[in-house]
Amino acid sequence: MYETKTVFSALIWPETSLCTLKGAKMTVFHVEKNTGYTIMENYHLRDKSLSLKAKGLLSQMLSLPEEWDYTLQGLVYINREQLDAIRQAVHELERAGYIVRTRERDNRGQRRGAEYTIYEEPQLAFDLPALEKPASENPMLE
Repeated sequence: MYETKTVFSALIWPETSLCTLKGAKMTVFHVEKNTGYTIMENYHLRDKSLSLKAKGLLSQMLSLPEEWDYTLQGLVYINREQLDAIRQAVHELERAGYIVRTRERDNRGQRRGAEYTIYEEPQLAFDLPALEKPASENPMLE
């Protein structure tokens, strides 16, 4: 007579409490990968301080080519959400440090636009470039 043994081995995902037993009967999900997929860091996906909307928008932005039109209107064009929802998610990402905005000014000091830099991990305040302080002197009037 043969003795049958079922051998189980545990598979544990790092940095989580998730584990599964190999050999156990369970539902299995398979991911079919296609070409044209995106590889990105998981940091923002595991950031509990971000809303699901902000995580999704950041993931989408990280998947787009660098020469793509990264304007609010451009993001509205490829999403179902309207301008206010996209703007709200962008501001959330900016407050969290995933997007850093630099204001562009012309030679007269008037705003000409903004440049946004998108990061996979949040940038701390001391990691950001320092802004120049304007001269505090009052000009002499004649």
